[in-house]
Amino acid sequence: MAERRRRGRGGGGAARRAARGGLKLEAARFITRRIPVLEILDDEALEIIEHNAETVLEEVGVDFVDNPAALARWREAGADVRGERVHIPRGLARALCRSAPARFTQHARNPQRSVEIGGRGLVLAPVYGPPFVRDSAGGRRYAVMADFEKFVRLAYMSKYLHHSGGTLCEPTDVPVNKRHFDMLLAHMTLSDKPFMGSVTAPERAQDSVAMCEILFGREFVAQECVMTSLVNINSPLTFDSTMMGALEVYAAAGQGAIISPFIVGGAMAPVSVAGTLTQVLAEVLAGVAYSQLVRAGAPVIAGAFVTSIDMNSGAPTFGTPEAAQITYGAGQLFRRLGLPYRSAGAFTGSKLPDAQAAYESANSLNAGLLAGVNFMLHAAGWLEGGLVASFEKFVMDADQLGVLHRLAEGVAVDEEAQALAAIREVGPGGHYLGCAHTQANFRDAFWRSDLLDYKPFETWEEEGARDSEALAAARVGALLAAYEKPALDPGIEEGLRDFVARRKESLPDAFM
Repeated sequence: MAERRRRGRGGGGAARRAARGGLKLEAARFITRRIPVLEILDDEALEIIEHNAETVLEEVGVDFVDNPAALARWREAGADVRGERVHIPRGLARALCRSAPARFTQHARNPQRSVEIGGRGLVLAPVYGPPFVRDSAGGRRYAVMADFEKFVRLAYMSKYLHHSGGTLCEPTDVPVNKRHFDMLLAHMTLSDKPFMGSVTAPERAQDSVAMCEILFGREFVAQECVMTSLVNINSPLTFDSTMMGALEVYAAAGQGAIISPFIVGGAMAPVSVAGTLTQVLAEVLAGVAYSQLVRAGAPVIAGAFVTSIDMNSGAPTFGTPEAAQITYGAGQLFRRLGLPYRSAGAFTGSKLPDAQAAYESANSLNAGLLAGVNFMLHAAGWLEGGLVASFEKFVMDADQLGVLHRLAEGVAVDEEAQALAAIREVGPGGHYLGCAHTQANFRDAFWRSDLLDYKPFETWEEEGARDSEALAAARVGALLAAYEKPALDPGIEEGLRDFVARRKESLPDAFM
């Protein structure tokens, strides 16, 4: 506990310094929904999909490729293993999933930034995985480590993002087998929000755990979740040894894992919503069950990353009604399993942070809120179908996440909110601008954007007639200029940098 208290002093100084500057450093608590979720499937539909998913597991089976240890675990648990294909008897996967926690806390090095994943909570995390970045000055280009560090700083400075994320972009100027060290070091030193570990090889997952043991202390990591990771299923119905190897490391260490199919409907799953939901549920059941075979009680998040496909070009599409229906339906299915849920994000296929990007992202973000999502990856910065992380769109999305916070609060009906005294005071034909109720509540009555322009036309024109992308570029500059690194015990930072230097020195560079 002394270790926790020492870490708890880390962020206060930076917050006070930022408050004295032009921009305040604020961090909203993770969302707790006070609104109902949208349920589009009735009980009969849910039971049909659940029955069919169990049929898929039993009759079709799932492949665990190049993973003899996984096959042995399944065989011991009672599955029918034929070669690399595992046929899971009806009810077995569901029974194994029961040991996974319905909610868990991911601790941040600043305890005020810790998040609860599950229940009525919603944690918002930024974009993950693009090899390219874009900004209005330099256009589209391969990402480098300096870009990654900028995104970490922006996530730290963004009030409505609760999480620092993981691979915010792929820094292509660092060898593939070494970049995870630099990315983790950036999350650990440039931010004090929770973060994600590496999954590109089991040994990189082990490096992630080792670095967390330096940051948090070995005993604390052995007892608490301090990291999540993204474990994608190679749909359809295939679990490769790389991702499963990473899952095995994290589960054994008691660290969180998002177990998520990666599906483009019509290509990697059936074109129908019910068929896709059947496959998603089967894959999640198998993946979560396997995590519990590694370590019963390991924290996991059931994921559903699903897009539809443009049947003319073959490109994935985003913000579509079918994707929303799958997001809503998966939420119902996972709640019946008692598992936290990951889905949705600021998805778009647009090449620019334009109207298409805004429409598609808004559709997906709102669907995630109403579907009961608990962990939303890609909540800021996603562009071009996930190939690009955009600095301007990052701050646009991060600003609009405030709308989700306000919507999730629901409608207050306490005495102050009823405003009967104000209605009596103003009476017929009056106005509310100067009444006591307005004066007492105007500062917090309405959500306000920190980015969008609501000035009169003349003022807007005099200031350069800037569009949203230009406003976002200016905000990126302002946030980065105001950034101050959160305090970290010098001994811990030295230990992290020494570990990274020694491990990188021990490995030959590899770019594949």
